[in-house]
Amino acid sequence: MLDIRVVGDEVLRQKAKPVRRVNKEVQTLLREMAETMYEADGIGLAAPQVGISRRVIVADVGEGLVELVNPEILYREGVQTGFEGCLSIPDLMGEVERAQNIRVTGLDSHGRQVWVDCDGLMARCLQHEIDHLDGVLFTDLAVNVVPRTARADDEEVVLD
Repeated sequence: MLDIRVVGDEVLRQKAKPVRRVNKEVQTLLREMAETMYEADGIGLAAPQVGISRRVIVADVGEGLVELVNPEILYREGVQTGFEGCLSIPDLMGEVERAQNIRVTGLDSHGRQVWVDCDGLMARCLQHEIDHLDGVLFTDLAVNVVPRTARADDEEVVLD
């Protein structure tokens, strides 16, 4: 399992660099990030959260693993508001407004371009993870930030 960096670590505030080529190193990173995410009971993880300033994310909201290299949001529609948490900010949660529907493109673990059309929880998760790649934390966008224990049983919670 990789070490998850927490708020205060400067890598979380850096704009991550694009990946030039999906190679065995990137494939290993994707695999280790997924293992770390599952071990930490998260639903998403961005490379900066494990100390690597590269544009790589993984997510699984219960519909199967999504791995994206150099992800980019192409389209946003609608609005959803919900509470989010973050493995890098373990003690807080906050209410964040996100797009309800999005289309994301990026490269898969074999370097092929893929598109992900999603809504609801997956859309929220991917937006949260892509924010990490730009040095943005959910607390930068949130209103009504509360201690995590205050809403620990709420199904709206997103933990990356």
